[in-house]
Amino acid sequence: MAEITLKGNTIHTIGELPKIGDTAKDFTLTATDLSDKKLSDFSGKIVLNIFPSLDTPTCATSVRKFNEKAAGLENTTVLCISRDLPFAHGRFCTSEGIDKVVNLSDFRTCQFGKDYQLEIIDGPLAGLLSRVVIVLDENKNVVYTEQVPEIVDEPDYDSAIEAVKNI
Repeated sequence: MAEITLKGNTIHTIGELPKIGDTAKDFTLTATDLSDKKLSDFSGKIVLNIFPSLDTPTCATSVRKFNEKAAGLENTTVLCISRDLPFAHGRFCTSEGIDKVVNLSDFRTCQFGKDYQLEIIDGPLAGLLSRVVIVLDENKNVVYTEQVPEIVDEPDYDSAIEAVKNI
């Protein structure tokens, strides 16, 4: 299990992130139109921007920033993943003008958080996804991971984008 903090208080995730070089597990998540989307539906390089909820300032900022930075990345898709309902993802993107990322929800089965070992298992956010960035190459191999140690902090956008550029 990974140890992270929420405002300085220790909380834990279910396990450890996939390792560099691992092949990412396929998943089925729900898109804003309520369709099922699998990892295998996406080609090219993929950035998984994973977070607890769009209803927090840091999570909303991460979606905005990856939307902005995704505009300049060739052959790359950014998937923004949380357990928020697809309706919340859709409403947020419409009100914020977010159009360069794909928003997906793990609300239906909650399996993604378990498969990727990033579900929070204790504390006030238990049951939600921790703040994580995972970059995959064209073959769905993990080339970069970041488990943000303090969940209220933003991820290291520059390192994630650099990892994409170096593939």
